Amino acid sequence: MPLPPCDLPPDDARPLSLPLPQALQSDDRLLIRPALPADTEAVGRMIQRSYRALLAEDYPAELLREALPLIGRPRPGVLTCGTYFIAEIDERVLAGGGWTDASPLGAPGRTGEAHIRHVATDPDAIRRGLGRRVIGRVMRSARAAGVRVLHVQATLTSAPFYAALGFEPRAGIELRLPNGLLFPAIQMRWEARGE
Repeated sequence: MPLPPCDLPPDDARPLSLPLPQALQSDDRLLIRPALPADTEAVGRMIQRSYRALLAEDYPAELLREALPLIGRPRPGVLTCGTYFIAEIDERVLAGGGWTDASPLGAPGRTGEAHIRHVATDPDAIRRGLGRRVIGRVMRSARAAGVRVLHVQATLTSAPFYAALGFEPRAGIELRLPNGLLFPAIQMRWEARGE
């Protein structure tokens, strides 16, 4: 089912209004928690800001212009299933990510396998450990549910991040978006070892 067009106002690219310390991991205001239905709009704005700013180095502007309304919208079912986590300070969503047992295309997953979904960090908060903290929470949640293998369709931009976390590239892929565009990505895989 095609996602509705993006209706976020263009001013969502504004910088954060709150000062962020360099080492967010030591900030007492930082909260990482499961997302709630009320977080959907804030997560959508953060994902749009993130993808608009961070994917620009690796994808042509015309492709992003067409793709962002489709890939930059979180699916409400992913955000509200209890396995999507957000990092926030003073109620401002700075990062998020989650997992589902269903694939991004909606196919049922195999027992013990899951898919990383909608991972993003606000561009004003990158390189401060938030993405790693959120993914750490995602991976612990998945492991607690019996998941031993995680898959991710990584953007060209995020592939080095996942590789640093132990995900292995499997293949370059092209995701066919609902509008027919082909969006380059990298299929990656992580497997629990020695347990």
